[in-house]
Amino acid sequence: MPPMSRSTVKKSIAAVVFILLALYFASIVPSIGMAWAMAFLLLTVYLFAFEVVGVDVAAITVMVLLGLTTLFAPLMGLESGAELTDPQHLFAGFSSNAVISIIAVMIIGAGLDKTGLMSRVAAFILSVGGRSEKSIIPIIAGTVGFISSFMQNVGAAALFLPVVSRISSRTGIAMSQLLMPMGFCAILGGTVTMIGSSPLILLNDLILTANKSLPAEHHMHTWALFSVTPIGLCLLATGILYFILAGKYVLPAVAERPDRRENTLQYLKRTYGIEFDLREVEVTRDSPLLGRRLLEVETRDNIRVIAMKDGSQIRAGVDSLDRDLVFREGQVLGIVGLPGRESDFIEQARLHSHKGMPIFGDLLSDKQSGIAEIVIPARSGLVGKSAIDVWMRKRYGISLMGILRNGKVLYAEDEEVSEIRAVPFQAGDLILVYTTWHALERLEQDRDFLIVTTEYPRQEAVRTHKLYWALGFFAFALCLVLFTDIRLSIALLAGAIGMVLTGVLSMEEAYEAVSWKTVFLLASLIPLGYAVQHTGTARWIADGVLSVVGHFPLWGIEAALALLATAFTLVMSNVGATVLLVPLAVNIAIGIGASPSLFALIVALSTSNSFILPTHQVNALIMGPAGYRVPDFMRAGGIMSLLFIAVLILVLNLLGYQ
Repeated sequence: MPPMSRSTVKKSIAAVVFILLALYFASIVPSIGMAWAMAFLLLTVYLFAFEVVGVDVAAITVMVLLGLTTLFAPLMGLESGAELTDPQHLFAGFSSNAVISIIAVMIIGAGLDKTGLMSRVAAFILSVGGRSEKSIIPIIAGTVGFISSFMQNVGAAALFLPVVSRISSRTGIAMSQLLMPMGFCAILGGTVTMIGSSPLILLNDLILTANKSLPAEHHMHTWALFSVTPIGLCLLATGILYFILAGKYVLPAVAERPDRRENTLQYLKRTYGIEFDLREVEVTRDSPLLGRRLLEVETRDNIRVIAMKDGSQIRAGVDSLDRDLVFREGQVLGIVGLPGRESDFIEQARLHSHKGMPIFGDLLSDKQSGIAEIVIPARSGLVGKSAIDVWMRKRYGISLMGILRNGKVLYAEDEEVSEIRAVPFQAGDLILVYTTWHALERLEQDRDFLIVTTEYPRQEAVRTHKLYWALGFFAFALCLVLFTDIRLSIALLAGAIGMVLTGVLSMEEAYEAVSWKTVFLLASLIPLGYAVQHTGTARWIADGVLSVVGHFPLWGIEAALALLATAFTLVMSNVGATVLLVPLAVNIAIGIGASPSLFALIVALSTSNSFILPTHQVNALIMGPAGYRVPDFMRAGGIMSLLFIAVLILVLNLLGYQ
């Protein structure tokens, strides 16, 4: 029997600890229903924290287990399964306001992206902020934080996903280094105004309801739109500074993980043992390339120029890069070559190497181009001719990188081949080419080629002519959110379906825009939140914690209340946590002679302190695109949560909130 890995041992020990915790709580809770609710809660935390399965699979598993309690209720000591959760509403999360809203904003974001708007926004951010993390993160985070102060934070985050993706491809900064600062600051932006998050929107209604049952001397005042702005701005500034100063220590380097989807250059290395590198360089005024022709340079140095920016014109693809093109100062080149050879070429040619891909980031990203495999069939007119003979790059938009022939790969700088493009093609050759996917799509209709690479992103033109329709329906949805009482999901779906009806997106593209992993994660957790609240477990936990801290100084009680609200919002909706804890906070404040309005505000603000687990809608949204794991959130989010509480209590007391 093989020895267990360290990971397996760690998970096994943790499982025993969580089982013991469940047994302990079962012995002290007032009812069997609470005992089972605590058990399901601990199971969820265990599955999330130790990644036993994917977070969406874990959430669905817990939901199904809650549903099965209807069948096994007698064996569990319950009167019925409905004691934990109503089986008739087990799947209500899939039609909940929050989940439908998320689906709608994903579609709206895809519509804005399809018109090219997000690419323009990304270009603007790069022009203002440069290309370093310390300059880009504050601009992205600050912009998203401002937007989310006037609209739902998940909407702001969803709209900026394509922007961050483009910035990542253009600068070479990993998505994992940008999405978490963006997501966290979207959450923090919700604390800047009283309409920035659902708990703050709900707070004044809860205060007015509570006043009906309170004596006149304890009546609470409501909060104005910008009452929380000083607090929210301090929290947002803290989040931005946190990632500027500590980002390199807490953000994961996801790009290096083996479980990430490989790009086509990595596929080429793994499959054929050929390692090529893709770089963006600029021709300087003292470069020896000046005045020389493209074919001459490529032949001598065994590199491939696959894109060129000459003035305002970008050349790539079919009928663009001519072998007779002459190098001139200021041209920007996208080149592919062997890593060592390419570095020598850049040094000898005195080229300026750009960081990342600021010019060709979109064009040469995996979504737009890559390595393709093509067979030369026996009937092809290319048999007996070389790539140079047929002007392959100019005529077909493909750059030859290697030929697989008789089980051997021939490529540039191979000991048997001095110039791969001069080798005549034979029937049955499998050629490896670098191409844009648009050019490859055209070749599928050409009888001279048999395309082996079929799984690639099909290219569609950016619908710039639909920009005003997209902006119009986005503004329409935003106005419905800000100036009417209509449900958020209906307002956002109005904007989403408007984009579909006007042709900004097709319905198939709308379906593809939705991250179904996010949808299933959030929808499946809703029954657990219901079970924790319905059984009285949440109230029991709250009463127990607050009875312990009742003798603390005022700031200590405020911190404990903020910590309790933070813990609750990790495992149930922030609205549910607010509804549950505001009455308790009011009673505590009255009991110790503090301001009940202030304590209610602390609860509503602290339910936005949801960074440790991907249970918040924004965290769930960014988890997939960035490749984050639960431990990534626990590491970066744990520190952010402590900073949130410290800054919140400090600002409240310094500014004299009452």
